[in-house]
Amino acid sequence: MLCPTCGADDTRVIDSRPAEAGESIRRRRVCEACESRFTTYERIEPQLMVRKRDGHLEPFSAAKLVAGMSASLADRSISGSAVEELAAEVEAAVRQQGAQVKSDVIGREVLDRLKELDEVAYLRFASVYKDFKDAADFEKEVAALESSGQ
Repeated sequence: MLCPTCGADDTRVIDSRPAEAGESIRRRRVCEACESRFTTYERIEPQLMVRKRDGHLEPFSAAKLVAGMSASLADRSISGSAVEELAAEVEAAVRQQGAQVKSDVIGREVLDRLKELDEVAYLRFASVYKDFKDAADFEKEVAALESSGQ
């Protein structure tokens, strides 16, 4: 834990006790370098779990989400920060679903945002997400895009 006063990483705990009705732990710390005292709180951060198509669960990975969207946005004029922002929006939306979310929900959230952002990226992502088999699948998706006014 870094000291908020001097930034040193040599701090020690001098007191610990439950806080917030047992939902967190309050720790009183002292910096060994400047002797400044400060308080920290430890809380459990709920882990978002993703139910994959085959039924198994795995922890949500923002890095995996960014990688998938970045692949669909390759060679497009979208900045890396825009991809990060898009991923944060998707993550916030799926966290509202609860502690466990189906991978299909994540895929639909990504598709909805890519559809508004970039049609080519949308089609690239859809080809993997919807498991396109041939050119006819692309044609159907393009037709659906055009009919939705995009």
